[in-house]
Amino acid sequence: MDISSQVLAQLKVYADPGRARHSQKYFKSAAGEYGAGDRFLGVRVPDTRRVARNFKSLPLSDYTILITSPWHEVRFLALIVLVEQFKNADDGQQEKIYKVYMRHRSGVNNWDLVDTSAPSIAGGYFRTRPRQALHELSRSGNLWDRRIAVLACFRFIRDNDFPDALDIARQLIPDRHDLIHKAVGWMLREIGNRNRVVEETFLRQHCHSMPRTMLRYAIEKFPAPRRKRYLRDCTAVTSQL
Repeated sequence: MDISSQVLAQLKVYADPGRARHSQKYFKSAAGEYGAGDRFLGVRVPDTRRVARNFKSLPLSDYTILITSPWHEVRFLALIVLVEQFKNADDGQQEKIYKVYMRHRSGVNNWDLVDTSAPSIAGGYFRTRPRQALHELSRSGNLWDRRIAVLACFRFIRDNDFPDALDIARQLIPDRHDLIHKAVGWMLREIGNRNRVVEETFLRQHCHSMPRTMLRYAIEKFPAPRRKRYLRDCTAVTSQL
């Protein structure tokens, strides 16, 4: 039995057709939506993680097979395994994992797949390396490439290292996609959780040009009166995007 068949057989033990139908709607897999064509078994994340433990020694060659699966949960499992391998790898192996991840990132094609993998793999790789390639990724015409660039910054933010996250946030303010608005707002919020002055300096400069969703995510943890003041005063693009 090949690796895809092994993984699929173990995941199907936990499959739920009702949950699969819900996932198809939740992850926007209908024609014309951002997850168009994706297929779901209806496996809960904890159960996918449980199955992933059986494949923790997955070789990179098998990863490249699983990440091309038409099944969302199979790709999710592959990324779970790859993240754990990256965390436990030395620098040389981390570089190999990062390159395989980027080479096959066409399979990292929904927000949960990006959010599960990008902070650890892309963020972990660029933590101690020049980050120009990450900025180039943030200018990609591909939605998921841009979200990978944003979410990779979470790793730097955890180190109180904010400049790249702020530069990418600034660049993506005009982005037209709601999933980028949410991701950028989330990273700004995480900066504010660590240094409110840095976040509010950015907001004072840019809140009037920020999409409403981005602003709402960024100020989510502010005290209610301050949050209301931002929503009242920063209204330039409320109805434009």
